Amino acid sequence: MSESDKKKPNRRDFILTATTAAGAVGVGAAVWPLIDQMNPDASVKALASTEVDISGVEPGQSITVLWRGKPVFIKRRTKEEIDSARSVDLKELKHPEKDEDRAKNPEWLVMLGVCTHLGCVPLADKGDYNAWFCPCHGSHYDTSGRIRKGPAPTNMEVPKYVFVNNTTIKIG
Repeated sequence: MSESDKKKPNRRDFILTATTAAGAVGVGAAVWPLIDQMNPDASVKALASTEVDISGVEPGQSITVLWRGKPVFIKRRTKEEIDSARSVDLKELKHPEKDEDRAKNPEWLVMLGVCTHLGCVPLADKGDYNAWFCPCHGSHYDTSGRIRKGPAPTNMEVPKYVFVNNTTIKIG
């Protein structure tokens, strides 16, 4: 056989290539619905973020909204509450975090309303620090949501959030 006969494509090579390509497209078309069904449905995507109107919240007041099935506390803090949170010596805290790191805008504190001990929902304006108190096991949180006393190991979690404008917060 000459060198030119070896390199020359023939009908068999074309049929093999065409069959392989058609088979790959067929496998892709059959597998895509199986992969696509693993994506979250519209109801789950809708819970990924929520926008909250905060225009009616007065200084010293807090509201609770649901996000991903969990309560979120949004508190409009007074000047005294902000000063109290910022004056705490970090060495006194079980889980040291600056107030400035927890509140993007000092006037507004946004955090998950879940006790970090066993997942209970703390009560507002209660406890030794007149902020949040979990009556189940006695965890006391300050005006920045930081654990100050009791069995909870960490501060209440701050979710991702942004201020859309002066009256709306987007959580998630």
